[in-house]
Order: sequence, then structure tokens, then C-alpha cells
Amino acid sequence: MLRKLLAGTAAVALVAGFAIAAELKSGPQVGEVVPGPFTPLNINGKQAGEKHCLFCENGQNPVVMIFARNPECPQTQKLIKEVDTLVAKNEKCEMGSFVVFCTDDAKAEATCKALVEKNKYSKVVLSLDAPAGPAKYKFAKEADVTVVLYTARKVKANHSFKAGELKDEAIAKVLKDVSVIVPESK
Repeated sequence: MLRKLLAGTAAVALVAGFAIAAELKSGPQVGEVVPGPFTPLNINGKQAGEKHCLFCENGQNPVVMIFARNPECPQTQKLIKEVDTLVAKNEKCEMGSFVVFCTDDAKAEATCKALVEKNKYSKVVLSLDAPAGPAKYKFAKEADVTVVLYTARKVKANHSFKAGELKDEAIAKVLKDVSVIVPESK
């Protein structure tokens, strides 16, 4: 009986160890300072058509920063639309949001422009960067989407997903976690 209990405990520990080891680490992590300026090509916003630093533009404000690989992914599009709506609701705290599509796909710029036109984004800025993303941001090769929530340039939450992992439940969790960067109402 004791052997079975020990074997069962060892099996659970092994599975838990694999689950922890399999966790995807991408982008700046909770507690870290956001690495700083970089200049992706902005698709919309005040600096549309120019390389412009969205990190700099947002300063100390609360920010939802998304790194993604594929602008054609329906779940990524859903996340962006939800973030745009959420940021509009938190306008009083001057929340910012931007998406950096890390790709060398020649169609990406046209795809992003079409998304902006179709969805009429009012708050989120779409931008393009090289497939690796800005080096100091450490966007993992295995990551399809990484969401970093920060305020005062310090990371408060990080959600990273491999291809196919960004499901509705994950989007809901990301949106719920925005509360960690929004100042409490007085």
C-alpha cells in the first residue's frame, strides 16, 4: 500500500514538474522594468506610416502591450478588439495599448490596415517589427502571442501563448488581469 502511495505521489510530482517546465516564458516578466524604446512601423494612430516608439508615447501610463506573430489569426483579432474596447472604457486613466506583429510576411502591412479599417480601432495601435521582435524584449520563438500588462513601466502581468493556445478562456483571463494596471476609482 505504501509503495502504491509513493508511486502515485511520485507520478503526480513528475507531471506537475513537466507542467511547470513547459510554461512558456516570453517577454518581460512580472516585476521587471519594461526594457525601453523601440521603433516599430505604426499602421494606425497618430504616427501611422512611420517608425515610432509606442513605449515612449505611453510613458508612465498603464499599458496593454501585445506581441503577436499572425495578424490573420481570428483569436488574436478577438483579443485586440476586446482590448480596444477595454482601453476605451478606461480612458480616464490614460491607458494605452499597442500590438506589435513580429513577422516578415509581405502581406502583413495590408492585413493590418484592413483590420484597422474593418474594426475601427479607436485606442489600440497596430505596428510591425522583425520576426524576432525587439531583442531586449525577449519575445520567445515558441510564442505566438505574448501580452504584457504594465504601469509606471513595471510589468504587473504577463501571458504567453503558443500557437493554438489563445482560447476564449485565456482572453477572458488577460482582460480580467487588466485590473492590476488600472488605478482604483476614488
